[in-house]
Amino acid sequence: MILYELKCSNEHHFEAWFKDSATYDKQVKRGEIECPVCSETQVSKAIMAPNVSTSRQREGSESRAKEVATEILQAVGKLQKYVENNCEDVGDRFAEEARAIHQGEAEARGIYGEATREEAEELIEEEIPVLPLPRRPRKHS
Repeated sequence: MILYELKCSNEHHFEAWFKDSATYDKQVKRGEIECPVCSETQVSKAIMAPNVSTSRQREGSESRAKEVATEILQAVGKLQKYVENNCEDVGDRFAEEARAIHQGEAEARGIYGEATREEAEELIEEEIPVLPLPRRPRKHS
């Protein structure tokens, strides 16, 4: 992975990650990179200072990475709790029910449940909006 500092033709600066420099070149040529400020697709690499890290910086980065990971896990937990409290659990019928809702054959509502990887990929290919979330362990009372 490579991080580039980019700028659009309107001089807005932003960062973006790419698999490698060839991926950046292909995407910029096709106009697939868009400025998050103004949506301009004419972008170029901005001048960047090299990032030379010291052991102290690495320790700080590792600490910050742990903090961010904890924040992400907490946010995912809140999202899971919201979904469980506000949507219907359709179990292993998720793909079938999501498709029926999308096609107008079932009542429009929020649902969650289980789907195989293949089922999820099919839903995505059919442009049915889905969001995979890890299941929280059920608490036994």
